[in-house]
Amino acid sequence: MNKITVDSFLKFKFVSNPGFSPDGKYVAFVVNHACKASNGYKGNIHLLETETGKVRQLTNGGDAKAYCWTDNGTLLFAAPRCPKVKEALAKGENVTAIYEISPEGGEAVHAFNLPVRTGGLTNIGEGKYMLTSVYDNRYPNLEDKNEAEKAQALESYTKPAYEVFEELPFWGNGQGVIDGKRTRLYIYDSVKDEIKAITGEWFQVDSATLAHGKIVIKGGEWHGKRYVMAGIYVYDLKSKRMKEILKPDKMRTGAVGLFDENTMIAAASDGKLYGSEQYMDFYTVDLKTKKFTKLADYEASIGASSVGSDARIGGGRGFKVEGDKAYFITTVDDSAFLRVIDREGKIEDVYAEIGTVDNFDVKDGNVIFAGMYGNKLGELYCAKGNQLTHFNDEFLATHSVVTPEYHTFTASDGFEIHGWAMKPVGYVAGKKYPAILHIHGGPRTVFGNVFHHEMQMWANAGYFVFFCNPRGSDGRGNEFGYISGKYGTVEYDNLMEFTDEMIKLYPDVDVDNFGVTGGSYGGFMTNWIIGHTNRFKAAASQRSISNWIAFEHTTDIGYFFTPNQMLATTRTDYEKLWWHSPLKYADKATTPTLFIHSDEDFRCWMVEGLSMFTALKMHGVESRLCLFKGENHELSRGGKPRNRIRRMEEIVGWMDKHLK
Repeated sequence: MNKITVDSFLKFKFVSNPGFSPDGKYVAFVVNHACKASNGYKGNIHLLETETGKVRQLTNGGDAKAYCWTDNGTLLFAAPRCPKVKEALAKGENVTAIYEISPEGGEAVHAFNLPVRTGGLTNIGEGKYMLTSVYDNRYPNLEDKNEAEKAQALESYTKPAYEVFEELPFWGNGQGVIDGKRTRLYIYDSVKDEIKAITGEWFQVDSATLAHGKIVIKGGEWHGKRYVMAGIYVYDLKSKRMKEILKPDKMRTGAVGLFDENTMIAAASDGKLYGSEQYMDFYTVDLKTKKFTKLADYEASIGASSVGSDARIGGGRGFKVEGDKAYFITTVDDSAFLRVIDREGKIEDVYAEIGTVDNFDVKDGNVIFAGMYGNKLGELYCAKGNQLTHFNDEFLATHSVVTPEYHTFTASDGFEIHGWAMKPVGYVAGKKYPAILHIHGGPRTVFGNVFHHEMQMWANAGYFVFFCNPRGSDGRGNEFGYISGKYGTVEYDNLMEFTDEMIKLYPDVDVDNFGVTGGSYGGFMTNWIIGHTNRFKAAASQRSISNWIAFEHTTDIGYFFTPNQMLATTRTDYEKLWWHSPLKYADKATTPTLFIHSDEDFRCWMVEGLSMFTALKMHGVESRLCLFKGENHELSRGGKPRNRIRRMEEIVGWMDKHLK
């Protein structure tokens, strides 16, 4: 069998975003793959014939990463294939070329150009499509300028000598500087070749869904400081009027949809018991009276999988209303299920097997979803559990894939902790092996029994690999998941006790050569651990948090995430923020530590890694910082392929140096 190595992900096929054709004859979906030569990702649209189960590739340009079905049963997708469009984009101009292709095959043909940049369209009928695009209020009315003025403005826009910040947040992870920018909703009429903005210049659209002749919009207008909780608005396509259903910052809401033209279903929380971290319940909303009525209590996430993996590229639906039922993905225990709730509040499982439903579509009650099961890479499945695609079967059959072994134990705080162990490839009983403890991010996410490239690579490199879901993780309800104001305490105890349990269960672990790593919240915990114990002989802290005081004032979410998670701010209780900051304890650290950070990680800005690295160096601890240029918080999951390879080489190299 071939070993799984740092670059094995170049062979993966990432399956996502299934969508039924209007007649239900086909399911379109996207297959992405990493390309080392171009240092990016290529994607193509594929089709599944629902009657025969036949799967075939529809596009082959590697540039079709999103699509929408037309009323006529063809597909539209955005792609910069036209030389003039490529030239315009290179100059910084706003344009998107849309191509059309028949599911029966043939070449894609140019359909139309849009005078805005967008990643995709949504069909709203009669040759009209809705789309979102970023509007920059710093460069308004550019179309009114003459060519010389336009060229000068574009030059200053694409190659700025400086940045001006006047808003909070002033940057966004994966977006760059967002000061003055808003995502607006547009409607394009392909018959008339006309585009119209539906929302204002200062209105931020976070999401938009269509049903019953109405567009449900989450977002709101803001100036200076952005809202924390989005408002809800409904735009009527016939009357062309917008109605505000819920003002921003009045109530925390999640997924929304329409049962009918007057009734909305919404995930929402009153936050009375657990504040911003309280799970959402289901509500119906009367669009005439704007009254929220609880439909069903619910104590789990709604609308997305939080099961972690570094073997995904692409998105898709996590919530959809069809008829009198709303289908939704939900994380329960250590898996992501697909469930349905009806207008009476009855909730049933559609698919609830160990693993994860990542995204789905439903038509006439028939469900197709992309998911990860049986320690396999993502594929398409139907609600009966039948695997419909087999893009990754050959890789899995020819490589040393390690099956995680599931364990539970009762921690000292009385909660049951779920975890896994992976034995090193070629394991021989009685021989000692080094080990790595891996800590997930979030903290409101989970590890599960799904394929994780990085951990497979470590096991193939000769390590025991251990990972678990401590307090604060998703899937176990409010009491288990609520650790606001407790960071570094209860979950630290869970992790250390889990490590003790694994050492008992696996006596061939070399306790003198044990490493620890994690990213984001897992990076925070790695920083915390090295300041509170010397049991680990090597650490790799990734995209971490080290100082809550700095984090509050420098990151795209710090101004609200810090008070939500710490129950304090720099102004109300700086001593509490400092107490929970790993930087406070850096002088106690002795563990050789590698720091992985990215210079465009605006979620956990690079000052966090730089500060911890500097502190360890000042106190004589062996440390190394690898700062990736042009990458953001998603480096390990969606970063440029060459940087992903280098990142994993850095980590396994550091562990090998200190643990082998």
